[in-house]
Amino acid sequence: MSKRPSPISATVDFDADGVQHGFLKLPISTDESAWGAVMIPVTVVGNGEGPTALLTGGNHGDEYEGITALMKLANSLRAEDVRGRVIIVPMMNLPAAMAGKRTSPMDGGNLNRSFPGDPDGSVTAKIADYFTRVMVPKCDVVLDLHSGGRTLDILPFGASHVLENPEQQRQALEGAKAFGAPYAMMMFELDAAALFDTAVESQGKVFVATELGGGGTSTPESLAITERGVRNFLIHFGLLEGEVEMPAEPQVYLDMPDASCYVQSEHTGLLELTLALGDTVNEGQVIARVYDMTRSGAAPVEYRASRDGILVARRFPALVNMGDTIAVIAEVVDSLG
Repeated sequence: MSKRPSPISATVDFDADGVQHGFLKLPISTDESAWGAVMIPVTVVGNGEGPTALLTGGNHGDEYEGITALMKLANSLRAEDVRGRVIIVPMMNLPAAMAGKRTSPMDGGNLNRSFPGDPDGSVTAKIADYFTRVMVPKCDVVLDLHSGGRTLDILPFGASHVLENPEQQRQALEGAKAFGAPYAMMMFELDAAALFDTAVESQGKVFVATELGGGGTSTPESLAITERGVRNFLIHFGLLEGEVEMPAEPQVYLDMPDASCYVQSEHTGLLELTLALGDTVNEGQVIARVYDMTRSGAAPVEYRASRDGILVARRFPALVNMGDTIAVIAEVVDSLG
């Protein structure tokens, strides 16, 4: 049985040339607005024949590097500079972004755990369904900009995944490298089934993700990396003229082969990390301690690395609960300078 059409409608013409700013409108009925709508901003920049790139931020609402970079791009990108079509959605999960939270305050939905979505589901499920069935089929390449949000801080990297189609995997990895962050990653996801990544890749499209900092804010450095990376992505895939600009230092290629890269807490308490992002990690090394905050004089629990590599992500708040990821370790494959 086929699903009904999405209840979301666009106020832009995706097939028209020029620059258009509009909305993806999702009707809602709430106590505050009986006949209301979630209004997700969208910009379309089209210029003749060529590929289509979909640029997305705000999949999680507290990840500001991508949101800010895409808001700036929507203000500045000119049609005459583009070959093909660029679709910019700075805040996919607008309710979450407006609330400054990872998940939507309207239904508690984590958009990046809600794909392929459902046109008859919650607000978040409807947004996921629209992107799966309407937006992704329009595009050739997708760049989804993530960072650590309020609870993680992460080294800046472009990422791709191991795929069944070797050519699709090659193009995604080359796109991740061309993004031009200090690091490029072959990333292992803990639970990939309901990710936007999988919804795009399953349709045969080229998908590049990023992690670009975190802590629930952005910095001049993280924004510069993000803005340069977005431009590099568009140049690499033929939508903009110019040369890809790589970082001054040789780019480092990383691999996360399996779930053992993630170190998760089995205790609740005060977190002390013994390493900084980018530091070398040796198997067996103490990387974190968790202190019992209910008493003094109690020895902390030590967490040791189960593999060699470098520290690519860390929990940002000092308070930690059971199950929280406190560190991520990736293997160094090569220096790409």
